[in-house]
Amino acid sequence: MFVVRWLEMLAMAVFVYRRTDSAFLVALLTMLRLLPMSLFGAFLGAAADRLERHVALALMVLAQLGTSLVLLILAHADQLQVWHLAVASFVNGIGWTADNPVRRVMIGEVVGVEAMGTAMAIDVGTNNASRMLGPTAGGLLLAGFGMDGVFALSSALAALALIASVSIRRRNPIVHSATASSALRGIVEGLWYVRRDRRLIGILVVTIVYNLFGWPFTSMIPVIGQDHLHLGAEGVGYLASTDGVGALSGAIALALFAKPQHYYRVYVGGVAFYLVTLTGFALAPDLPIAAAALVLTGIGSAAFGIMQATLVYRSAPPELRSRMLGVLSVCIGVGPIGFIHLGWLAELIGAQAATATIGIEGLFMLVLTRPYWR
Repeated sequence: MFVVRWLEMLAMAVFVYRRTDSAFLVALLTMLRLLPMSLFGAFLGAAADRLERHVALALMVLAQLGTSLVLLILAHADQLQVWHLAVASFVNGIGWTADNPVRRVMIGEVVGVEAMGTAMAIDVGTNNASRMLGPTAGGLLLAGFGMDGVFALSSALAALALIASVSIRRRNPIVHSATASSALRGIVEGLWYVRRDRRLIGILVVTIVYNLFGWPFTSMIPVIGQDHLHLGAEGVGYLASTDGVGALSGAIALALFAKPQHYYRVYVGGVAFYLVTLTGFALAPDLPIAAAALVLTGIGSAAFGIMQATLVYRSAPPELRSRMLGVLSVCIGVGPIGFIHLGWLAELIGAQAATATIGIEGLFMLVLTRPYWR
């Protein structure tokens, strides 16, 4: 499903930019994939304790398989429109929202608290390996077979993921009553616990900074690749995959060498490094420097991605972990504000200048919020 996510995001961005010539709409499409996190993250976190997680995981994959099949049919009939991709992005975003409180909690239950950092390094490493494969495959398929090829592959991969998910039989160690009032109470308990824990406040503040000023820049990679670096669909796919190279390398290094006492420094340092290098990508004068900058952004994103879920999981008591990761999804869900901000700036001053601007803004906000995470 990681491969499905990245190949579809790349192909959709290229398709929309070719159809509309609007950087804002490209950013908006990625924003819609994140919007469910802010809308439903806390509710899905509370609901995850009230369903068998292996059932919830299978339902998530099934919904995304259905979306890919519908898009495949529309593309094959030459009826695919931008609004179809917008709806599909939102639906798939619901599955992404449930990933933290469902799949990652399942990982933690299997490996235990002490091994969670290494497990997240493997998980993020897998994700970032797919960030090399997904955009590359998306660019090649889009160039060779159009959107039909993209959604045919994503449907086949989602079907394999569904087979894998229905084979899981592990039951939740903690199960709560499945009523609306108990779910609402679970959300309130989770938010109250965050308010009393300075560690969690700091972790979530850094997450908000990253998702407002860091993550949105990825939506501009296809735009900058086409307009500034003069790349075709294949070239944009290769360029977008280079941050996966850095992220996979970073994930392997952290799995081997990171110690729990260093997790917080790695977390904040990874975000700062990411913001610096994305600014370097925006200002890169040619393709080799742009690709090198993206490799470095991958290292920063690996440090952030691994430590984010690990620190929340380690900081929360067992009975609140799903809810805390649901709250984490809400904080990730502030990303749509960043995407709108970046898209508006890109329309106003161009994709390169806008991307550099949000990187500098992010560094400023990281310094400004130091009292919360120091």
